[in-house]
Amino acid sequence: MDHYEPTGLFQKWNDTHTPFPQVCAHELFEKQAALRPGAVALVFGQRRLSYSELNERANKVAHHLRKRGVGPDVLVGVCLERSPEMVISLLAVWKAGGAYVPLDQAYPPERLSFMIDDAQPRVVLTERKCQQLFASTGDKTIYLDTDWPMIDQEASENPAPVARPSDLAYVIYTSGSTGKPKGAMIVHSGLVNYLWWAIKAYALEPGCSVPVHTSLSFDLTVTSLYTPLLAGGTVELLPEDFGAQNLLAALHRAGDRGLVKITPAHLALLTQQISPAQAEGMARAFVIGGENLLAESLWLWRGLASPPRLINEYGPTETVVGCCVYEVKPEDPRTGPVPIGRPIANTQLYVLDEHLQPVPPGEMGELYIGGAGVARGYLNRPELTAERFLPDPFSGAPGTRLYKTGDLARHRTDGTLEYLGRIDDQVKIHGYRIELGEVEAALASQPQLKSSAVVAREDDNGNKQLVAYVVAHTGAALNIDELRASLKKTLPIYMVPARFVPLDALPLTPNGKVDRKALPSPAMETADVGKGGAPTSDTEKAVAAMWQEILNIDSIGIDEDFFDLGDSLNAIELVEQIDVTFGVTINLASLFEQMTIAKLAELIDAFLLSNVAAGSRVAAVHQEFDL
Repeated sequence: MDHYEPTGLFQKWNDTHTPFPQVCAHELFEKQAALRPGAVALVFGQRRLSYSELNERANKVAHHLRKRGVGPDVLVGVCLERSPEMVISLLAVWKAGGAYVPLDQAYPPERLSFMIDDAQPRVVLTERKCQQLFASTGDKTIYLDTDWPMIDQEASENPAPVARPSDLAYVIYTSGSTGKPKGAMIVHSGLVNYLWWAIKAYALEPGCSVPVHTSLSFDLTVTSLYTPLLAGGTVELLPEDFGAQNLLAALHRAGDRGLVKITPAHLALLTQQISPAQAEGMARAFVIGGENLLAESLWLWRGLASPPRLINEYGPTETVVGCCVYEVKPEDPRTGPVPIGRPIANTQLYVLDEHLQPVPPGEMGELYIGGAGVARGYLNRPELTAERFLPDPFSGAPGTRLYKTGDLARHRTDGTLEYLGRIDDQVKIHGYRIELGEVEAALASQPQLKSSAVVAREDDNGNKQLVAYVVAHTGAALNIDELRASLKKTLPIYMVPARFVPLDALPLTPNGKVDRKALPSPAMETADVGKGGAPTSDTEKAVAAMWQEILNIDSIGIDEDFFDLGDSLNAIELVEQIDVTFGVTINLASLFEQMTIAKLAELIDAFLLSNVAAGSRVAAVHQEFDL
């Protein structure tokens, strides 16, 4: 194909220049604190912090950090559950001039150790219960709970500003194809450009609230946490969640919610648990990001009398949360992928061929991102930075770069972008970015395995999960439970495969590579579960039959962990089946505590036995399952 030369129309699609404040993010927050000191900035359960209270507490921590050597481009680890102290710490790091590195308490200790060794933070902000996680950091660790009496002696005034817009704001680690996570370095100017655009695009106003229900390590949280604070609104911090239950409970409460930021998986969880009447007025806008969005998942919200705005937001961590958006229109199709849309302010999106030349509308190419949001690169990874952050040949400005996404896309004739998949083995599951190479590297370190391959597969309900195909060394005993437990020591739980399929050998292509298309469906293999033995009681057998149907497994042991084999969407289906079959209503939080067939059957029996009509109900259940 001859090279396609950009037309005036092509250039028009990327003409997104918009003025935005040339300051750091915390300076915009300080302006709000001065304008509305008594307004509620933060809600967490029964706790309320006004703008002045939040600002003054952050100032005290910031002054303390300054004394500990924190300044421009100095990294500070933050390991705190969602709480006012977390928000205080993040603002304090910026006020001190530094950049924060989220350290998730749910991560395995080995992964946290790698991140600490790689980032070398000047200090780590955490709480005393996490002391064992950071034994190696010694006197670098500040415990906000037990050290607060000392910090409380610091000045409450705003520290003199030292950070510039070109300085780092945060470093978020993402999955790495080489087997180790990599830290994307985001600067204040890119962050402020996104937040300033989002406040206007999503029409956030003083007094509106935004719930925060996701991990700080997930950059989706950036939208929920900072847009209300910079707009004069209220951050509604929700406790650590399971199955979006705390988010669902919050949305049932009255409130002027400017937006709710969620993944398609979160949206599916909400949709399965609420009626159209309950959905009315829950939020002005749902901003959906993290993975491919299908129009089928929007049916409930589009059918409301007063539907919320439904916005598909696309963007890698390396370009500040979101760089491309599409707002669903009433006349849009009801099936198929939702487009990713047009670039946000001060952002350019190019669909290029292998020679870095633009392809015509309608043709597929790789998506490259330029503009204000492009990260500085990867921390301590100059070779990978050079590979993924390339000189921008289109801007004409010196020093500008394009981020090579690895995503396939195409332009429609009107300039709207459509996402078409990945070039490489990166996948998205429930919004989390996963490099299959990192999972395979963890499997390769297991002494009992000769070889392995990992793929992402969809079950019959469209739920995506990781499946590991493993080949044991000759004579080696392959214990799937031990293998799963070993992986949990090095990988976040969302990266541990849900299914393991033992094979005698991996299928290969003629050139010797793993033939992923020839890997068998997990349903074709003998299930790798049996922990605790087969179910014995009638209730156990009934629950086991549900598990087998939902999880597509041939047999299952009564002590298997449901969430080793399925996910929150499967859990909702299980709860619904239990309600229909037994007449017993179990909330997801209880299911999380009763994660095995044995415990779940015990819970169901206790409910049934407390019911006068339990005997006839149990008999009906047994007859239904032919037990």
